[in-house]
Amino acid sequence: MSVSRRFLLGTAAAVLAILPFKVQAADPIRIGAVLSITGPASLLGDPEAKVLKMYVDQLNKEGGVADRKIDLITYDDEGKADKTLVLVRRLIEADKVSVIIGPTLTGNTMAVIQHVEREQVPMISIAGGGVIVDPVKKWVFKTPHTDKMATEKVFMDMKKRGISKIALIYGLDGYGKSASNATKELAPSHGISILADEVYGPADVDMTAQLTKIKNTPGVQAVFNLGFGQSAAITTKNYKQLGIGLPFYESHGVNSKSYIDLAGIDATNGVRLPASAVLVAEQLPANDPQKAVTMKFKTETEAAFKTEVSTFGGHAYDALQIALSAVVRAGSTDRARIRDEIEKTSGYIGTSGVVSMSPTDHLGLTLSSLRLLEIKNGQWTLVD
Repeated sequence: MSVSRRFLLGTAAAVLAILPFKVQAADPIRIGAVLSITGPASLLGDPEAKVLKMYVDQLNKEGGVADRKIDLITYDDEGKADKTLVLVRRLIEADKVSVIIGPTLTGNTMAVIQHVEREQVPMISIAGGGVIVDPVKKWVFKTPHTDKMATEKVFMDMKKRGISKIALIYGLDGYGKSASNATKELAPSHGISILADEVYGPADVDMTAQLTKIKNTPGVQAVFNLGFGQSAAITTKNYKQLGIGLPFYESHGVNSKSYIDLAGIDATNGVRLPASAVLVAEQLPANDPQKAVTMKFKTETEAAFKTEVSTFGGHAYDALQIALSAVVRAGSTDRARIRDEIEKTSGYIGTSGVVSMSPTDHLGLTLSSLRLLEIKNGQWTLVD
């Protein structure tokens, strides 16, 4: 039995996999995915798509789930919110999916929430913005930690290092807007003063001007970038080129080895960031509840893709497991019944943490599951 099947059948959420479906066994479980496989967020979307295909293929090879094959329908929105809406409509109306995984990006997720709520289709986003689930939307869930949680983790580390005056830089995209709002809201309660506030566009290829302003701002003790994908790598590289020399923090939008490769080992050396445990699976203590799950996921995906494990792939994996377990418990592909079971997810141990959702919590993760890392010589190292 493969690791993927053991994960699905081994979670508390999937114990009832032996229950028969009350529909024809030949009918597939239709799952849709809208991901940013190409475009500026491809560092996130590409591994997400590969992970979903890999595990669905494995499960189908073994007979599917509860004697039903999984029909995975994946579309690439290229990071464009308007295209995301078109593709989500296609999944709902033409492809007749029972649940949607994605989108990759916060802005793209927000662009389709009203539609999925109106059409009453469960959607598990794999984007970072807290606005996706705060306030709670009936049909919308997510798997990554929120931007607010990421900022909390960073501020806790800053306090330990005696940092209280910072500069903020972020993208003018859905994630940047959500994350910057959360950061500004949290700063006073953590004794943090934001002395500089700079932004960049999603298509910008040089952030030197913004970073130069930060460099010339008196009193700044550290810089916090709220970005993802290529933009975050460019910001990090420009930061190093300017020789600013202050502690540099990234948010959880750069949790991929591709970020280090793009920005360069020298530029990323010393960067601190919040991340899921999967990036440091080997460094987790033996009694950590995520140790076994993250090691298996890391081992399987690295062997399959010949590249280091991706946090973003892990978010997609968790969404797939949660969705399939909900289908199994529902004993049906009825959208409303699946939605109800997703909301009842309890004790699922995934790559991001132990997930227990409720009617008032459509994420189900605690801050303790988010780890603080530092990049040293191109490698992730566990700080906290």
